[in-house]
Amino acid sequence: MRAVIIDDEAPARAALRGLLRDRPDITLVGEAETIEEGVRRLGRDDYDLVFLDVQLRGGTGFDLAPFVRPEARIIFITASDQYAVRAFEVNALDYLIKPVSPPRLDQALRRVSGVAAPPPQEMRVPVLTPRDCVYLRIGNGTTRFVALADLALVVSNENYSDAHLVDGTRLLVRRTMKAWEEVLPPTHFVRVHRTAIINLARYRGADRQSYETTLLHLEGVSEPVRASFRYLPELRERLTALELTF
Repeated sequence: MRAVIIDDEAPARAALRGLLRDRPDITLVGEAETIEEGVRRLGRDDYDLVFLDVQLRGGTGFDLAPFVRPEARIIFITASDQYAVRAFEVNALDYLIKPVSPPRLDQALRRVSGVAAPPPQEMRVPVLTPRDCVYLRIGNGTTRFVALADLALVVSNENYSDAHLVDGTRLLVRRTMKAWEEVLPPTHFVRVHRTAIINLARYRGADRQSYETTLLHLEGVSEPVRASFRYLPELRERLTALELTF
């Protein structure tokens, strides 16, 4: 079994590396200590298992979960158990508390050996929370982390999308609207048009233009956003849940 370790603490990586060295059934094929290195490693290496720390430099292990190959398994490793529930929500096989003991590691690896891998088409897509950051591939080939709190609006742009930030920045992102909907927290983000998703925390008011058309005003977005009639009931419901006025 081929494994990758992603942890920003060198002593923790060394300790786990030492434990794995005693297991002839495990081959360590790579390590990473940052989100950016992790993305590259997960896209390049041939692996069956990822040991993934929750708290990483520049983000969290949950940011990296979508980049893990669907046939591979994830074991989260962290100093606290406060993220355990969320770890299993993204289909992690186990959740180990540092420092990892040999018996506990053995137990986790037995679970890996005894569980069949999911079919390749089954993708793990964790739903983010409003406090998370989202990892974006920009149209010019660069990458960037953006706090969801800073994301005001997403607009469809063929197979890409335009991400509008509250500081007025607009980013051309390599992500479809369907992919956005799979990860954005539904409590704070809602589709208001076939081509637009808004951050309700950045909602600042609405102008009813006609029976079918309403214009929404968002913080940091200079032009109002058109909301179509079919999406208004859900928009009202979400705003009411957040104690906002439509």
